[in-house]
Amino acid sequence: RCENLVEVYFQLQQQVMAASTELGPELLPRLLERFNEVLSSLVKSSFLVEKQPPQVLKTQTKFQASVRFLLGPQLLKAAPKPYMVRADMVTEKQARELELSNYSNTLSESTGEILHNTVALETNPTSGNCCANFKNVLLKKIKRCERKGSESVTEEKCAVLFSTNVTLTPSNVSIHLQVLSLPIVVIVHGNQDNNAKATVLWDNAFSDIDRVPFVVAERVPWDKMCDTLNLKFMAEVQTTKGLLKEHYFFLAQKIFNDHSASPEDFQSRHVSWAQFNKEILPGRGFTFWQWFDGVLDLTKRCLKSYWSDRLIMGFISKQYVCKLLSMQPDGTFLLRFSDSEIGGVTIAYVMRGKDGSSQVENIQPFSAKDLSIRSLGDRIRDLGQLRNLYPNIPKDQAFGSHYNKEQTGKD
Repeated sequence: RCENLVEVYFQLQQQVMAASTELGPELLPRLLERFNEVLSSLVKSSFLVEKQPPQVLKTQTKFQASVRFLLGPQLLKAAPKPYMVRADMVTEKQARELELSNYSNTLSESTGEILHNTVALETNPTSGNCCANFKNVLLKKIKRCERKGSESVTEEKCAVLFSTNVTLTPSNVSIHLQVLSLPIVVIVHGNQDNNAKATVLWDNAFSDIDRVPFVVAERVPWDKMCDTLNLKFMAEVQTTKGLLKEHYFFLAQKIFNDHSASPEDFQSRHVSWAQFNKEILPGRGFTFWQWFDGVLDLTKRCLKSYWSDRLIMGFISKQYVCKLLSMQPDGTFLLRFSDSEIGGVTIAYVMRGKDGSSQVENIQPFSAKDLSIRSLGDRIRDLGQLRNLYPNIPKDQAFGSHYNKEQTGKD
């Protein structure tokens, strides 16, 4: 515990002072200076961000954050009045300079204007924690940096710098405390939210712990990307049913635009940031992440229970659906996420002609808006041509628990 380390520090300092005569005029000042350096390092490392600001932050929107000073209750208890903690926006370049100076430099200029950005550092009498709680902060505006090449504003990372000056008792040493938040992408409009989330996801998943702010790899192993997409899917949808091997195979075919490789071939590949959220998918008007995020949003809002019951195959190509269904009995169907639309789920089913030939049909995808009007279960019940969920589960058995009780009368 930090408190115990500080106690040891003060005991050692007292022992050194008691032995000052024996140490002599040359050694004593050097020891005391070293003691102050150790104390300063310990104190600075105990100043932490307890509640991070939102990592996608919209201007003119209030947000909350808090910092905690672990040694505050012990070292600031004799302070005549609370110290004030200030929050400032810093660019990636400024964050890097602070990191390289080991946080000994101070901020010269904030990169944005934050309202209500000064809060008292106070010790809670109940919990005994020393915190500064920013409850009503608002980023009024942001100064954009010069961008490199094709970099967009949603790829620009900044951070909130929390800082304060404290004087420690009983040593009377003055220390400048500062700590950076996690990287933040600032947006000015809701339509930037999707791309900003991609930047944050990539940074959180693939950055090293001890890095220069905010350096992150441009290319990562595909298996790491699979883990990231799976964790993101389960967290957003709030389900324990994650992605399966066949889902990863389909996603690999999509992001690499390669339908000839085997699942094993993809395992040795690396995927780039450009493939993730800069390059438009072939024949589409959106990136891989924009499409995947649309699936996340749809599943979270309308399909959570169906997905958790494993009623949705979801991540599967139209070509593979044809292969699966063409040999099945008339009316066999399955559910897949739309390739052509963001945030759509479609029903593919097999029907046979009089000559016995099979034809696989795909119903126009349903959006979240469609499913808010009439649920997926009820739509499946409505469609008489749908009989068995692939491979061979009667639809009423598979979806019966998802049917809503039909109202009668005027409705």
